[in-house]
Amino acid sequence: MKILRVAVAQYDIGFFSHFDDFAHKLATWFATAQQQGAQLLVFPEYASMELTSLLGKAIYSDLKQQLLDMQSLYAAYQACYAELAKRYNVLVVAGSFPVQLPSERFRNRANVFSPDGLIGFQDKLIMTRFEDEKWAIQAAKELKVINTDIGKLGINICYDSEFPMFANRQIEAGAELIVVPSCTYTEAGFHRVRIGCQARALENQCYVLQAPTVGEALWSPAVDINIGRASVYTPLDKGFPANGVLAQAADTEPQWVVADLHMALISDIREQGAVLNKRDWTKQFAIDLSET
Repeated sequence: MKILRVAVAQYDIGFFSHFDDFAHKLATWFATAQQQGAQLLVFPEYASMELTSLLGKAIYSDLKQQLLDMQSLYAAYQACYAELAKRYNVLVVAGSFPVQLPSERFRNRANVFSPDGLIGFQDKLIMTRFEDEKWAIQAAKELKVINTDIGKLGINICYDSEFPMFANRQIEAGAELIVVPSCTYTEAGFHRVRIGCQARALENQCYVLQAPTVGEALWSPAVDINIGRASVYTPLDKGFPANGVLAQAADTEPQWVVADLHMALISDIREQGAVLNKRDWTKQFAIDLSET
């Protein structure tokens, strides 16, 4: 049976005086995950925003200026993740970064690194009101499945997980699991994403991994309050937990949630489960809607 050990980050937003301090923090996270045997590491949405602390108060206090100035740190940010993925021989979904494109638009981008370097990315597809109305982050249009040595990944960044068509298309295109980096500032926001993740696991009979930011960073107007719980969700069928939660953080402290994914169980329930959600998904399109 193919078993994949994953580490899902419940990640705090730090404050740094030097880039080396950030690099040391990240290396500590990688080392801890490797010590637990993880093959795939998942970091949250907007984990990169802690880098704005390096730019000075006038910049990190300005929602729009911070996006412009942190572009100078993007290459070093990528290089840090690439070097650590190689050093610790792991696959990693990096904390998402607001990347400025040549068109001058910003995209919320989750990069994926293997020990060989950058192998792909997914940009966020649907913006929250904060991103759209206050922060000038704009929606992307391309949905991807990323090929890796441990299988194909689909990434739904936070709010994207609340829309079932994305994960369904990725699973139909061969994705073996769905990864959800998230950043939410209320309990309601966290539970919206959590419920979306569990629904995607139910509908597609797959594993879904949610990696959130946690704690306060009151100096940052972008990620000042962070509420979430790192979790690994499953289908609700034989061989899986009755509530569909394989693993979750026990408290709100920064930590890895580590779990073993038994991939053969997914194939088994898709063929012989109590229900066959993935197979039956397409039947919805054959049902007529009528008004009475």
